[in-house]
Amino acid sequence: MSRSERLLAIYSGILTVVLAIVLLGGFSNEKKKVSFDEIDVKRINLVEPDGTLRLVISNKARFPGLYIKGKEYPHDRNTAGLIFLNDEATENGGLIFGGSQNKEGKVETWEHLSFDQYMQDQVLVFGAGEENGERYSRMKVLDEPDFPISEMTGVLESTAKLSPDQRQAALQKAFAEKPKPHDRMFLGRDTDRSVALRLKDPEGRDRIVIKVAADGTPLLQFLDIAGNVISQLPEPKAGCVK
Repeated sequence: MSRSERLLAIYSGILTVVLAIVLLGGFSNEKKKVSFDEIDVKRINLVEPDGTLRLVISNKARFPGLYIKGKEYPHDRNTAGLIFLNDEATENGGLIFGGSQNKEGKVETWEHLSFDQYMQDQVLVFGAGEENGERYSRMKVLDEPDFPISEMTGVLESTAKLSPDQRQAALQKAFAEKPKPHDRMFLGRDTDRSVALRLKDPEGRDRIVIKVAADGTPLLQFLDIAGNVISQLPEPKAGCVK
């Protein structure tokens, strides 16, 4: 065998070994795990093996719009946080938060965690915040209507190039005749420094109120559908308006 033939044989053998290593490595089922001590990132998209989006963690600048069936629509939120998505890549809750002090020294903060009804808006909400020196912290339970949120997609697409205020006005007009959500329960501290549990009927009207006022006065009230107090503990003093 000539020298050139020997070199060709050696080269072919090395190439075969390398190709075998690459192929065997490509079919390996070993799951690789990467560890970081610290990472800076503007946005993280958590996806299923088929690419279905399930969670978004984002700063304010990269925060997503509204996802419905895997498609993103304009939705102005101006916040950082997390967005949860169901198995169909439709938004079904999230966590948003923020806070700052303006040039006048006024503080504005917000923290909001919510969980949505399937193909609708929030039905369980935890929130806290401050605005104009007034603070609140509360939990709310809501009833949402039964029409699917996908009925919004046409309006969202047609208003994509409008300003946030114009888009909101168009949405309100489009859904003016649709059933509205109603609060069913409120538990928390209100801006007047009182704490209360408010149980409401399907139309969102207070029917039972358990309250402790800012001065520590306790109160239990039962109300009719017009908002009139029909029973109260402690009973109102003579001459006092209920």
